[in-house]
Amino acid sequence: MLKIHDKFNKELPADSKTENSRRQVTNACFSFVTPKKTAKARLIHYSPEMLGELGLAEEDVKSNSFLNVFTGNEVLPNTKPYAMCYGGHQFGNWAGQLGDGRAINLGEVKHNNTNWALQLKGAGETPYSRTADGLAVLRSSIREYLCSEAMYHLGVPTTRALTLSLSGDRVLRDVMYDGNPDYEKGAIVCRVAPSFLRFGSYEIFAAREDIETLKTLVDYTIKHHYPYLGKPSKETYIEFLKEVGRKNLDMVMHWQRVGFVHGVMNTDNMSILGLTIDYGPYGWLEGYEHGWTPNITDSAHKRYRYGTQPQIVLWNHFKLVNALYPLINDVAPLEHMLKAFQDELGNAQLSMMKSKLGLFEVDENDSQLVQELETVLQGSQTDMTLFFRNLANLEKEGAVDHLSTIEEAFYNPNEIIDRLEEEWKNWFSKYQERLKKEPLGDAERKTAMNEINPKYVLRNYMAQLAIDAADRGDYEPIDEFYRLLKRPYDEQYENEKWFAKRPDWARDKVGCSMLSCSS
Repeated sequence: MLKIHDKFNKELPADSKTENSRRQVTNACFSFVTPKKTAKARLIHYSPEMLGELGLAEEDVKSNSFLNVFTGNEVLPNTKPYAMCYGGHQFGNWAGQLGDGRAINLGEVKHNNTNWALQLKGAGETPYSRTADGLAVLRSSIREYLCSEAMYHLGVPTTRALTLSLSGDRVLRDVMYDGNPDYEKGAIVCRVAPSFLRFGSYEIFAAREDIETLKTLVDYTIKHHYPYLGKPSKETYIEFLKEVGRKNLDMVMHWQRVGFVHGVMNTDNMSILGLTIDYGPYGWLEGYEHGWTPNITDSAHKRYRYGTQPQIVLWNHFKLVNALYPLINDVAPLEHMLKAFQDELGNAQLSMMKSKLGLFEVDENDSQLVQELETVLQGSQTDMTLFFRNLANLEKEGAVDHLSTIEEAFYNPNEIIDRLEEEWKNWFSKYQERLKKEPLGDAERKTAMNEINPKYVLRNYMAQLAIDAADRGDYEPIDEFYRLLKRPYDEQYENEKWFAKRPDWARDKVGCSMLSCSS
């Protein structure tokens, strides 16, 4: 039995209007709304771990009530579902009111002194849906379900997923926004997080000069999610911004470490808790390319490419600082904080890359060594995951053929021999000398590196294989990848086939290299 412990929709101001019509919602943090009933819902996967986190058991999954609740066909007792109001900067421009256009919060649950918010994605229209239908398709739902759980097991701060279900409805979508819409299977994901508050939740009130509601929301956030900061005050608000900045800086360094590219780092997709949130056109770096983004709608300017993600986090944080400025009204400490984060960013990036290389001691030449590696990696069409995982096999001593250690990571190995062999040999020579300064032996260093560099990630083509199978009614690949990605750092020799470069057929296939925001 779920222990309901609603706070958000009891302590914060609600929309005074109750009809479910598209509109501008003012002086409110949310609107009450009821999920849409589905035609013929079917549960196709669930997370046993999240069941336990919520205080549920495997037996509960078998009940009709479980299916109905987590597909929007039944409202939990003593709850009032709602959609959250927020705004956001999208691709650098203020977009005004956005809000939960396809997400409906069922309520909050408390278990083992931990609070969880339950949210259905794809459960119907809300006042924030604008011209959309509030629904989601199986394609995007599989990607969100698998990726959020995969990220958790990689050690990346993230929202979680409890269930993946078919709605039984058909949903019309234009996948690539090219004027060729088609009907797809409808689906619903139950997302779980301590809170789904995002930067845009605060920006909307600052933009409207609704300082009273802004202060109410900030005070609520500190009370329930940052209570150790103390009672609200100017100093507390500054510390709050520092904490949010640290959490999001830590999050994006994890993204860079595992090769994850979010694709849509708008401020409405930035969690106030430093969680990876809103899995849309994300992608996993295959070739090590700082300029790569999976989002076809960002292909011209590539604002949200892999190499700029840390800077975008700082840009977004600056917008959050601007939103909270009316509560602080003092420029100096905020400028100092932002400069400190900019300085810290460089140190964090170097530290992250050094850990991937198994370098834990201090050396003044490490920054140059990392820069030279990134240059040759980007010029070599090198698979990021294979390269760093296999690099751990290199030994400090001995006349080893260095290229053979990482050769399988190259997409065009013969070209490397012809064009970049000397650059690689020079880098390996420096790297091997640098390793000799590390106290760890080869075996211990390999263990340390393998705990940082995953062997298995949710490569784009893998997700597409699961999607293609699901379209045919075969949901087994979803479970196969779910189980594989629960142990991303383990060798899993029985699953070695997934430790491989992207196949040629996936290079330009929609869903593998190019994605849109269509979901």
